[in-house]
Amino acid sequence: MIQRRKLGVAVSAALLIAACAGPAASPTPDLPTSIGPGEGALTVLAWPGYVEDGTTSPDVDWVSSFEKDTGCQVTVDTFGTSDEAFAKFNAAPEQYDVMSASGDASNRLVAGGFVQPVNVDLIKSYAEIFPDLKDKPYNTFDGVHYGVPHGRGANLLMWRKDSVDPAPTSWAEMFDPAGKYAGKYSVYDAAIYIADAAVVLMATKPELGITDPYALDETQFQAAVDLLKAQKPAVGEYWSDYTKQIDSFTNGNTIIGTTWQVIAYVLQGAGVDVDAIKPAEGATGWSDTWMINSKTKRLNCAYLFINHITSAPVNAQIAEYFGEAPGNSKSCDLTSNKDHCTQFYANDPAYWENVYYWTTPTVKCLDGRTDVKCKGFDDWIKAWTEIRS
Repeated sequence: MIQRRKLGVAVSAALLIAACAGPAASPTPDLPTSIGPGEGALTVLAWPGYVEDGTTSPDVDWVSSFEKDTGCQVTVDTFGTSDEAFAKFNAAPEQYDVMSASGDASNRLVAGGFVQPVNVDLIKSYAEIFPDLKDKPYNTFDGVHYGVPHGRGANLLMWRKDSVDPAPTSWAEMFDPAGKYAGKYSVYDAAIYIADAAVVLMATKPELGITDPYALDETQFQAAVDLLKAQKPAVGEYWSDYTKQIDSFTNGNTIIGTTWQVIAYVLQGAGVDVDAIKPAEGATGWSDTWMINSKTKRLNCAYLFINHITSAPVNAQIAEYFGEAPGNSKSCDLTSNKDHCTQFYANDPAYWENVYYWTTPTVKCLDGRTDVKCKGFDDWIKAWTEIRS
């Protein structure tokens, strides 16, 4: 069965890897051409809820069957932010065989040489992955696939319906330091949250010319930082552990904040009267990719695992449990809630047009501008440290 453990992480200067310049061009990789017998074990670094064996709930288990069928005994470690995940990978580069990486980690992992190209021809489900999740700048570099898309979701605005009235439609409720809910805002604790402020500025200050919340020049970046500094006195909690946000909303310490759909579901299931939406301005979000450690000695188990975890039946279970749109298009016919894919806009490209997937900011502006330099992720981390201090 899955072994769960907490590993100590020192977030070091390694977070400032040369992701600011993006991954270097790669030669045509030497890819495996077949999958052999499993090596007997596999260590996975994943977002909470992605790798479940019945420990969290006896009704939630898609790993035990994999272990039985392949002999690959799974150990999983979880993380609350992409920064934490990257720090764990960097601190123990041979510790993990497979990782679920959001876009603000995948670029850094490729740039640092931590992950290897993947032969998608060996992934049976790859042909079933939604086309608009493939060949993206956070999973494909210089035309080379570095993983298999898993699923996606938007970072939503959540509020307690018994405390917030009228129901909000805009992020403005979270960015008014003098608002009536000030002191009870719940904010995601990661440097990538600067992009959420940029999304707000795209709507409220169009004169700044922001078109990509991860491509911010000096003026645009400073405006986002200033907005977050102004917000800080009204923040009741910065969270990265989703269980802490659940507790905070349950006891009323916070009543409005940025969240994931799974958190809203857990709270609703526990009788806490919350609702969650994607506000009118749009939102940041995630599109996750299963990636393989470049140093793994368990390559067969890694490929077997990715085949299993992205298969339509398993991807359907994960998407429904976690609260996200599945990556596998065939999963939509297999969810217990037949409306799941409709509710999560799995096959609605228009919905995702104003969802800005987490991406590692680089000095080379991701919006195509060449007349200015943008702020790289090292600047984002420094600024976030200052905001939080």
